[in-house]
Amino acid sequence: MSSTSTDPRLSEPRRAPAKGLTLSWSDPRLRAIVWQVVIIGLIAAGIWYLVDNTAANLEKARIATGFDFLGRTAGIPVGEYLIPYDPAVNTYGRAFMVGVLNTLMVSVVGVVLTTLLGTFVGIASLSHNWLLSRLCHAYVEVMRDVPLLLHLLFWYAMLLTLPTVREAMELLPGMFLSNSGLRVPLLVWEPAHSWALLAFIAGWIGTYLAQRRARRIQNATGERPRVWPVAVVAMLLVPLAVWLVLGAPFTMEMPVRSRFRFTGGGAITPEFMALMIGLVLYHSAFAAEIVRSGIQSVPSGQWEAAGALGLKRSVTLREIVLPQALRVIIPPMTSTYLGVAKNSSLAVAIGYPDLVSIMNTTLNQTGQAIEGIALIMAVYLSISLSISLFMNWYNARIALVER
Repeated sequence: MSSTSTDPRLSEPRRAPAKGLTLSWSDPRLRAIVWQVVIIGLIAAGIWYLVDNTAANLEKARIATGFDFLGRTAGIPVGEYLIPYDPAVNTYGRAFMVGVLNTLMVSVVGVVLTTLLGTFVGIASLSHNWLLSRLCHAYVEVMRDVPLLLHLLFWYAMLLTLPTVREAMELLPGMFLSNSGLRVPLLVWEPAHSWALLAFIAGWIGTYLAQRRARRIQNATGERPRVWPVAVVAMLLVPLAVWLVLGAPFTMEMPVRSRFRFTGGGAITPEFMALMIGLVLYHSAFAAEIVRSGIQSVPSGQWEAAGALGLKRSVTLREIVLPQALRVIIPPMTSTYLGVAKNSSLAVAIGYPDLVSIMNTTLNQTGQAIEGIALIMAVYLSISLSISLFMNWYNARIALVER
């Protein structure tokens, strides 16, 4: 009787090969790590060489380095500022902050106006009205084909040809337009207005939370609670009540015209007006094309289905087409917003005191060219990254989610 014997090595289960990193040049993971380390090392060495070489050359030329100059008295006259500024008292650091705030104001206002005008032109270019659509197409072609610098110089020259202060045009009671800019009535700000503004912000936050709660209830039950009563109470009635309780102050400072200049009221300088007009007209042409292409990317069946249900074209555009088109519009619109922020630096060509203009004067007076340029780069990089982060967050928020 024969007996069969099995090899014990054959009965043992096979072990999977180790997945760790093997020290072999044939391993692609090892090669990837080595090349990344080498590239990072070369970049770090190049940066170190440039910094060390620059520092050595500056030391040989006996040029002081560092940011101590920001603490010295500036003596730079600035025509427009959002925070109190006196060139005889304040420092270069204060002047730098004035330039940063002016640049931020131009960027924010420019982005908002570019979005509004670009959206209108983009939608109007798809109108069934032949004349309106042709005018919008002509607007896009003309505005985007003219260099931005020429836009600024042209509009600045046009504003300087307006009547003098003595012959200023009164557009509305208390609103004057002349070659010195636009003069408007200005609200005298008091503590009651600050408290009412805080109440409005708190109400806006409460309304946002109420909308999120209503959305959760709708997803769970299919019924959406009304949010508009909460919005009316939180954003209108409560701030109004705060303002009334604190005395309801409402005093307008009216501009007064003298022989050569205006006193009182609020002023919008021709430099700011020319900068806004040029930036908005130029970039809105690109924004209009982005909006138009985004709307056309939505299948025509959406329009036909909405028409079959009896919906008006305006309702279809607002409720059905635009929400879908946003997924195509947002990514390229980010580049347009970045262009508005970065191209605001051309304000130096028409004398608007933005960051570049103020820092250019600063580095000419102090000789700290490297530090001044580094500050300018840091500010514009921060603005651009903030815009990119916000737009990427919003793009991810409206993106389609597969289930």
